[in-house]
Amino acid sequence: MSHGATPHHPALITYPKQAAFGRVLPKNKIYAHAAANTQLKDLFVKQVEQIVWAFKLAPETIHLPERPGVPEIQVFSLQLKTPELHRDVLRSIDEAIAFPIVFELAFDGRTRVIAAYKRPNEADASRWVLSDYFATDWLPVTCERTAMPVALHMGGLYEQLLHRLIPLVARPQETLAALVARVERAHAKQRELEKAMARLEREKQFNRKVEIYATVRQLKSELESLSR
Repeated sequence: MSHGATPHHPALITYPKQAAFGRVLPKNKIYAHAAANTQLKDLFVKQVEQIVWAFKLAPETIHLPERPGVPEIQVFSLQLKTPELHRDVLRSIDEAIAFPIVFELAFDGRTRVIAAYKRPNEADASRWVLSDYFATDWLPVTCERTAMPVALHMGGLYEQLLHRLIPLVARPQETLAALVARVERAHAKQRELEKAMARLEREKQFNRKVEIYATVRQLKSELESLSR
C-alpha cells in the first residue's frame, strides 16, 4: 500500500449538502445578460461544455447572516472543453450574477478553483467591481477537500474563501481590499521586471546594460517589499 499523502488544497472546499443547488445554467442566459458579441460567444462554444450552479451559500442554507456586499456566495462548476479558459468568460458570468462567485473548473480529471474579489461599486450599488482573478493550479480531481471555514457572517466566509486563493499572506490589520490591491501592484511590478530583464538580455552596450541592471535591482527590491 502506498503511504503517499493524498494531495489537498485549502481552496478546495467540501460545501454543505443543504447548500447544494445543482442547476444547469444555459449559456444563452449569460449571453443575453452580457450583451455578448460574437467573439465572447465563440469563447463559450469552444471552451465551455456546461455551467452548473452547484451551491448557494446563503443565510437560509448555511445559517450565517448576510453582510453588505455579500448577501450570498454562489459556487459555479464549469466543465471545460480545453484546459484554457479565457478570463472574459468568467467575467461575463460574474457580471450576469449579482453575487460573489467562486468557480470550480473541471477538465480531463483535474480541477482548479478560481475567483475574483467582487464588491459593489461605491458610486452605483447595482454594478460590481471585479479584481484580477486568483486561481489554484490544476489539481487532481481526487484531491482531498477541506472543511468549509468557520465564520460569523457571509462577509467573513467570503474573505476566508478568497484568502485561500490569494498568493500573498495578509499583513496584520490589512483589509481584504488592501491585500488585493497589493497583489495587483505586485503583479504589475512583476511584469515590469520581466520586461526589464528581457531588455537586459538584448542590450549589447555596456553602459546601457549597467543602467538597465540598476532598474532591475530596484524593481526586484520593490517587488520583494510588496510580497512581504
